[in-house]
Amino acid sequence: MSFEIFTTDTSEWTLAIHRVTATTAEVWVGTLFPTLKMPNQAKVELIGPDGQSQVQNIVRADWQRPFRYMRQRFFKVCVFENLQPGTRYEARFFRFVESVAGIMPDFWQDLRSGYFDTLPSRVPGPDEKPFVIGLASCFFRNRDGGHAASSYKAMYERAVDAARPDITFMTGDQVYLDIGFDSLSFIPSEIRQRIANDYAENWRSLGSFLNRGGTWMLPDDHEYWNDYPFYDSLLPTLLALKIDSVRRAWTKAAKDAVQNIQRAKAIDIFSLGDDLSICVADLRTYRSKRGFIGKQDFAKLVEWATNLEGPGVLVIPQPLIVEENKLERNLMSWPQQYGELIKALGSSGHDVVVLSGDVHFGRIATVPLGDKGGRLIEVIASPLSNLTGLNGFATSVWKNTPKKFPDPNSIKVPGLLAQAVNYDRTFRVSTRKGHPLSFVYPRERTSEHFMTVAFSRPASGGISLSVDAWRVRERGKNNLPVKDFSKKFALKLK
Repeated sequence: MSFEIFTTDTSEWTLAIHRVTATTAEVWVGTLFPTLKMPNQAKVELIGPDGQSQVQNIVRADWQRPFRYMRQRFFKVCVFENLQPGTRYEARFFRFVESVAGIMPDFWQDLRSGYFDTLPSRVPGPDEKPFVIGLASCFFRNRDGGHAASSYKAMYERAVDAARPDITFMTGDQVYLDIGFDSLSFIPSEIRQRIANDYAENWRSLGSFLNRGGTWMLPDDHEYWNDYPFYDSLLPTLLALKIDSVRRAWTKAAKDAVQNIQRAKAIDIFSLGDDLSICVADLRTYRSKRGFIGKQDFAKLVEWATNLEGPGVLVIPQPLIVEENKLERNLMSWPQQYGELIKALGSSGHDVVVLSGDVHFGRIATVPLGDKGGRLIEVIASPLSNLTGLNGFATSVWKNTPKKFPDPNSIKVPGLLAQAVNYDRTFRVSTRKGHPLSFVYPRERTSEHFMTVAFSRPASGGISLSVDAWRVRERGKNNLPVKDFSKKFALKLK
């Protein structure tokens, strides 16, 4: 018997691949459950295609706590360098188990494994696998039953190259911390434990998302609470937030999770050579009465947009093509930053692909952007798993509004002409009927899905974009998720 491969139930351990570049990768290992013992010795091994490996050893002093004031739960981020661009690697997480009463010898227990590709040095050419981004948001664990993670695992392992994701953007609401009457607790320790427990269970459910390909995670409001950072909501489960001590404990624990588990940055910019520039922007965590992000970080976002020398990809937790919402704030609720951002995006004359979520429907919309010939192509993927029960009344279906962007009924942006938005019904995610008496899905809802967004360089030059949507609860050939759109969305970027 080989104890090198000794296995037990290791589902409470996590290995997550975070940011990758062409030559580096960040591997998050540890546990979010309070019952596991901190190993005195552990290691992460990174194995390349030639079988060569790098090993990072972890001793007890290396472990960090994801939540302040809680001694349980621990993690370590291992950063690997000097990797090869566009190359597949395997990461394996082990702990050292000492012999107990001579029953078995000391051995390294294999806890979790993961796989990722480093970024290519440029957008792949006509005879190469396209660069594919997996896009998802809004995961409510209650009735998922493992569908989301297993469908993504199938895509990563068995899909054709044109559809297999290389990296993943999760654009918010990976947890719903504010759902359930336990959020009415007035006791700070209970609040912290509830938030930590929600992350533990959701990260176990999302395991095959997190350990297959580099993953960028943006928070939206439910990583905090509905309409965060504001607490003027009349929702019964949020009334306790009006108590200062409750709100402080909730805020600290939620921010700890976003910083240490999701590891979101305010602005994160990277590129595939000179072909494609990508900006991931957290437009939720830093909101205030003055803006949806702080002044300095907003300046970085505007600078990225105005200096584009080719197509850009902007990843944000809420859509840009919106109407005014008087019940809950969206990006338009800050008209100055909203208008300045749109003008900056249109200033280069290059196309900008916006990847987003939040709204509980999936669609693709296109609209002219600025007066230099650029376009805004907005791709929304939401939800990965629908809300249920009483919360199921918050589900939604496809919307083809506003008719113009920016919406002239809600905002006037000086020097910017509102343009008609193209909503092609072919590229809206399908819906499913509700059953009001079932107490599970009381309203019509958008099918649970994720999208794949692919970039390639055709022989004719330029950059081509294609998008597919995939229904996670229906399987087809090779047990792959079923396509939702009747045809592939495709166009050439400029």
